[in-house]
Amino acid sequence: MKRLVLLLGIMVLLTMPIATKTYAGPGQASAVTITWLSHAAFQLTSGGKTVLIDPWFTGNDASPVSVEDITKADLILVTHDHFDHVGDTIAIAKNTGATVVAVYETAGKLMAQGLPQENVLYGGFGRNIGGAIDIDGITLVMTAAVHSSQTGAPVGYIITFPGGATVYHAGDTGIFTDMKLYGRLYPIDVALLPIGGGFTMDAMQAAESLRLLRPAAAIPMHFGTFDLLAQDAGQFVAKAKKTAPEVEVIVLEPGQSHVLIRKAGGREQETKYR
Repeated sequence: MKRLVLLLGIMVLLTMPIATKTYAGPGQASAVTITWLSHAAFQLTSGGKTVLIDPWFTGNDASPVSVEDITKADLILVTHDHFDHVGDTIAIAKNTGATVVAVYETAGKLMAQGLPQENVLYGGFGRNIGGAIDIDGITLVMTAAVHSSQTGAPVGYIITFPGGATVYHAGDTGIFTDMKLYGRLYPIDVALLPIGGGFTMDAMQAAESLRLLRPAAAIPMHFGTFDLLAQDAGQFVAKAKKTAPEVEVIVLEPGQSHVLIRKAGGREQETKYR
């Protein structure tokens, strides 16, 4: 019964627009609803736009949603080509008309598997690690990640919404010192960080990465879905309190949301849950 109630709540969240109907303009607050859909999958909504990251639902017992529940997506960001990150990208893109952003070679692999060329950024080319691009008002920076991928390179994303709210999805990665550059170049409000170990940073490394990235808040991900991974975020929370006590750590359950409100002229944010 508890799972049914949660599922119904998530279905409503995924199908209804959020309160902010238009993007925040200069001098206004910028609101982004960050919903964790388990593992590395997130939904970011702001100003009527919906961004999905690594949407792995089919075959994921921890996922609170299915492909059929996703009726709106404007962008799908893929970090690398492993099955638990590509996930249901092709089906969702076909159902919603979303634009898929992926590294050039990974985009080619997805098109070979049935993703329509018109659903891929730049008419099928995708993109690569480098400078910022603007997609309908959302600024994306594709970043390096220390991991593996059969095609191209694994990546992360720094996503900035109009009004300034900035979210960093690290992708699958180990800790690396260039994170300090990202923290210096971009005012990261929320960092989405893998903590599971084995294939990514563990709790200690993820906590240390907070010193490099300097986010206002962090949400742990990539744990609890496989036996090889940490099963909860407790160790990360404890280590983060010692390593970077100024960073707010927000632990979500699959299907739960954090509402980021970035105040004009500063990095203050309000924590709300749905």
